Amino acid sequence: MTDVVVIGSGIGGLSCAAILARYGFEVTVCESHSIPGGAAHSFERQGFKFDCGPSLYSGLSYSPSVNPLRQVLDAVGVDLPCVNYDTWGCRLPEGDFDTAVGGDQFCEVLARLRGQDAVKEWRELQKVMSPLAQAAIALPPSALRLDIGAALTVGKFAPSLAKHSVNVLKLTGSFDRIMNGVVRDPFIKNWLNLLCFLLSGLPASGTNAAEVAFMFADWYKPGVMLDYPVGGSGALVNALVQGLEKHGGKLILGSHVEQILVEGKRAVGVKLRNGVEIRARRAVVSNASVWDTLKLLPEGAVPAKFRSQRQAIPECDSFMHLHLGIDAQGLPADLACHYIVVNDWELGMTAPQNVVLVSIPSILDPSLAPQGKHVIHVYTPGNEPYKLWEGIDRSSQEYAQQKRSRSEVMWQALERIIPDIRCRCDITLVGTPLTHARFLRRHRGSYGPAISAAEGLFPGHSTPLAGLMCCGDSTFPGIGLPAVAASGMIVANSLASVGQHLEMLEDVGVLKRKGAQR
Repeated sequence: MTDVVVIGSGIGGLSCAAILARYGFEVTVCESHSIPGGAAHSFERQGFKFDCGPSLYSGLSYSPSVNPLRQVLDAVGVDLPCVNYDTWGCRLPEGDFDTAVGGDQFCEVLARLRGQDAVKEWRELQKVMSPLAQAAIALPPSALRLDIGAALTVGKFAPSLAKHSVNVLKLTGSFDRIMNGVVRDPFIKNWLNLLCFLLSGLPASGTNAAEVAFMFADWYKPGVMLDYPVGGSGALVNALVQGLEKHGGKLILGSHVEQILVEGKRAVGVKLRNGVEIRARRAVVSNASVWDTLKLLPEGAVPAKFRSQRQAIPECDSFMHLHLGIDAQGLPADLACHYIVVNDWELGMTAPQNVVLVSIPSILDPSLAPQGKHVIHVYTPGNEPYKLWEGIDRSSQEYAQQKRSRSEVMWQALERIIPDIRCRCDITLVGTPLTHARFLRRHRGSYGPAISAAEGLFPGHSTPLAGLMCCGDSTFPGIGLPAVAASGMIVANSLASVGQHLEMLEDVGVLKRKGAQR
């Protein structure tokens, strides 16, 4: 018996569980895999430490931070050492160049590629986005909760919200409404669509304006730096697990949840594949995707209309992964940690295999690879159709051939950075949508819901079944590390008292303590 059972140890689930433990709840996290972290987990082969998911981080190396993930770490009292950098490489149809966070260096790129008119447009967009960025951070997601107590926690930010009220309204809907009112240059439009795709899995027409405004608030301020956790994404996961266990929470690996237990129209726990039942006094929280959560519910546990509506939510496509351990001898000294490769703007951001991301994190953190080596993660970010893989036997020659042919675009992208890459490899691992579906328990290997901001927000965290709540990338605010951390906090806050919640907001620095100097 425990107070709360959390299904899945993704970043959203761990954030929720760690905050709940900090609030004093008895929490048990059930993770199907042998490694925690969900899509953000890491693994090791022959001394090479590979990230499986996210590789671009910001707002993690300072406090107080607007990043909800940093706020979770602060709330549970766990540090996360990071390496800072500000530049990444681009391999675009216009050519190869490096760019940096912060607005000034990108203007130099624009001047060279597009001329001074494009620079003026970008400066005008920055001017338009500045008040919107301030509005986007006026109400921290960590202040939200799902009951009437929100009037007190959100009310603490009423003066700031009132100050930005006009601009808050502009943040509803898709970013392209703002972009198209300012930007005419095709390259800038393509660039912004690319950034939106990396944020949400959708172009500007489907990406929430608030999400882009939050990025502008974080990425384009003076002196901004990007972060990379020392030890990779696994270190971030371990920090959250440490925070969970520090406050008495429990993580059980290899504990596959087969069914959510329902009694008297209430979720009362979970049944594991091995037959063990874990009962929950207060709640069951699912960090699984919306589709995978539905699979865990007994027939009739939720209304048929709710089930059909959630089942019909469209999904983003899946991923291809290329994990390499390579010989680093003789590589250029100015090699960047990250590269973005776009093959053809005209195809659109979501076109299969059109966008490829390259991460070489051992450039920043040499501990990720043996001496004289580099670890590389190349991936197509949410643009690999699952239907191309559906039904293929993973032990078949067809699967092996499909892996070779569909991974070729990643090799070609990497050859634009390291021309002799194919003869440098000590380790070569190829991941597919079937890999995603198998190891991450992801419905059709999906990146998450493809919910256009033009059509509405992501689903909320409550369900028609009493005692069942949801967090993660199938819930508000959406996809991405800051968003899923925020979703976990919102659910945890909703189970805590208002007093506990306000104390947490003071501890993470988003709310001034009573009597503090102004």
